Amino acid sequence: MRRDVLEHLYSNEDLLRFVREQPQWYRKLTRNPEDLESIEIASLQYFKKSIPDRVGQLYSNVQLASFMLEAIKSMNTNSS
Repeated sequence: MRRDVLEHLYSNEDLLRFVREQPQWYRKLTRNPEDLESIEIASLQYFKKSIPDRVGQLYSNVQLASFMLEAIKSMNTNSS
């Protein structure tokens, strides 16, 4: 693998971990070193760090908080 690609991988822990867990990407980068953008996108999707994943996670957290508030409100009205 080219030195600049290796340096890029070592500078980003998530990418390095992704390549170690998905060895087919090591082979792809060895054959086509210009494919760094594709591996970064695949890594974000793999680790659920893409924008849609984060929005979904935020939405589920808001739903959980809303449910907890409703439960607390119903407990307060029942005890009064």
